[in-house]
Amino acid sequence: MPIIPLRPNDRIRMKKEHPCGGRIFTVIRVGSEVRVLCETCKRDMTLDRIKLEKSIQQVLSDKLD
Repeated sequence: MPIIPLRPNDRIRMKKEHPCGGRIFTVIRVGSEVRVLCETCKRDMTLDRIKLEKSIQQVLSDKLD
């Protein structure tokens, strides 16, 4: 499985909803663990990159565009 290129400020849509109901997250930090921020409830969480990549449905454009 190829590595999905992620950069800070990228927005990602997940396959499953966050408990608050949001599916759009903003990438804050990238590495072997990825730090993301839920855009609905502003919850900050750190996820293992492999687990995160399996749950990404779509990488959206940069938040700054």
